[in-house]
Amino acid sequence: MEVLSVVVPCFNEEEVLPLFYDEIAKVAGTLNQLQFEFLFVNDGSSDGTLEVIKKFRKKDERVHYVSFSRNFGKEAAIYAGLKKASGDYVVIMDADLQDPPSLIAEMYKAVKYEGFDCVATKRSTREGEPPVRSFFARCFYRLFNKISKIEIMDGARDYRFMTRQVVDAILSMTEYNRFSKGIFSWVGFKTKWLEYSNIQRAAGKTKWSFWKLFLYSIEGITAFSTVPLAFASVFGIIFCFLAFLMIIVIIIKTVIWGDPTSGWPSLVCIICMLSGVQMLCIGILGQYLAKTYLESKNRPVYIIKEEE
Repeated sequence: MEVLSVVVPCFNEEEVLPLFYDEIAKVAGTLNQLQFEFLFVNDGSSDGTLEVIKKFRKKDERVHYVSFSRNFGKEAAIYAGLKKASGDYVVIMDADLQDPPSLIAEMYKAVKYEGFDCVATKRSTREGEPPVRSFFARCFYRLFNKISKIEIMDGARDYRFMTRQVVDAILSMTEYNRFSKGIFSWVGFKTKWLEYSNIQRAAGKTKWSFWKLFLYSIEGITAFSTVPLAFASVFGIIFCFLAFLMIIVIIIKTVIWGDPTSGWPSLVCIICMLSGVQMLCIGILGQYLAKTYLESKNRPVYIIKEEE
């Protein structure tokens, strides 16, 4: 019998885990053609998440877990879960029930009988999400798709069903700075997209603040596009050209009208603008240099404290 590994990254999900387990167990009961493996990854939770998972383990031998020594982030948890998973198929999903477990049956049919290698999901609506957050999220997807050679669907979730071949391809990318949505797209394979309306968390609070999402978006852009580096070069060329024109204008102005003293406010504004552009370009270079620095250290993506 084929095995399906359900990988569930968890960070302070004590409240919602019992609800999630009940739902995923119901789905497992309806798919008799598959043997389930529930793999929870405790990402350094500070609440009782690990204790709840251990209770599941005691009553259900299908439950396994990996517990980190500290919080390494969701990307590390996904990577660890994929490495631990032993199933013929693997599905990644959040514990907050924003990823409907009921879709697993449809995902399995698409991969098993329709010739797809992967089934991915995306939200068709953003109901319940703050308007500002939705606006910037859409801007990110549009910007990313324009400057990157790969494409990410607007509203794409990490919730996806994959064959072992797809999982092995993802695991072959051992980079330290990980952006899973980009990695999923980069490895390719035939993918079917399922849409569903936005669902609110069943319990607990989101761990993603606006600032964390902003930093995560920068991670994604710098991980899969070098266009920002080109922007830095373009800015340099543009301002060199403008400086050359200004020199010509000043020479002509001095020859024809003399050299009257100009006000210092305009000069200060120009200096501030050029300084800002320089700092922006240095910052862009710094982002890529920092990634190179971290990769060169060859540190592990995560450290496991205990597993079972």
